[in-house]
Amino acid sequence: MIHNLLKTAHDRIRTRWAALSIAICGLVVPAVADASEGANSHYLPGTVATMIDLVPSQPGWVIEPIYLNYSGDSGSIDNIPISGLNALKLDVESDALTLAAFRTFTQPVLGATFSVGAAVPYVWMDVKATIDTAVGTFQVKDSTSGLGDITLLPAMFAWKSGPWQYSAALSVFAPTGSYDEGDVANAGLNYWTINPWGGVSYNNAETGFNAALHGGIGFNTENSDTDYDSGTFGHLEGSVQQLLPLGPGFLTLGLEAFWVEQLEADKGQREIFGDFKGRTAGAGPVIGYLKPSSAGTLVVEARWLDEMETRNRLEGEYVWVKVVYQF
Repeated sequence: MIHNLLKTAHDRIRTRWAALSIAICGLVVPAVADASEGANSHYLPGTVATMIDLVPSQPGWVIEPIYLNYSGDSGSIDNIPISGLNALKLDVESDALTLAAFRTFTQPVLGATFSVGAAVPYVWMDVKATIDTAVGTFQVKDSTSGLGDITLLPAMFAWKSGPWQYSAALSVFAPTGSYDEGDVANAGLNYWTINPWGGVSYNNAETGFNAALHGGIGFNTENSDTDYDSGTFGHLEGSVQQLLPLGPGFLTLGLEAFWVEQLEADKGQREIFGDFKGRTAGAGPVIGYLKPSSAGTLVVEARWLDEMETRNRLEGEYVWVKVVYQF
């Protein structure tokens, strides 16, 4: 996909407009975020939203380092299940650095370009919590760092039709990060998440305008240490972007919006937490730079996403920095 779009960009750069859709499958890194156990989830807002996150549609390799910072707190939530404990309040600062790689094959599958990929995250996390026990409440501070939960993408499909791309993919989050029951800061979540997702994107080669909409459903397995089953959730993310010629490449300016809704209540400690479902919605700006060359394409993108409306989950902000090299 990038090869064809780069040709289009080179043809149009003389007229000061270009439209490039960088075909990269977005990944996630662990952070405290959702309404499930620990107000936590494998899927995070900002995962798959803009043109840098699209499923690949041209044969080749993609290398993608990703940085994520999340800062948030539980606000007025009174009861949060975390690592077998009941937290009255949580305050979290989390950083993660992920290295991802993708391979797109020449042979089509089901009429689509077919790719596979994986991502390995390293996580740093500081957590402050007020823990409620039978003998009273206690203030707890905990920190951790180490390998997080690895993301596997065994199947990614991209269908092209003029300026449109239709995508489908499967993300599998494996519980490879360290986890200790009773610790409020853990590098892993100690359960699997199966997340099928798909989307549609539009690239106008005349004006440099891009738009994308992606959504999916995440199915969580039970945490075997705490016997807690985080409920199924749905997610939807959309973006609009404009590309502008700048030096040897293109400046990208845009806006992203997201929505995550827990569709099924958690199971476990229900006598304390009841019908525990969560929701978040928010938006934020996106800025990036794209530099095409004959050897490959380099893209850098940063986004700041503010959680504007939450229920039964932490509320805060995400800062993403994604760097992509496709060859």
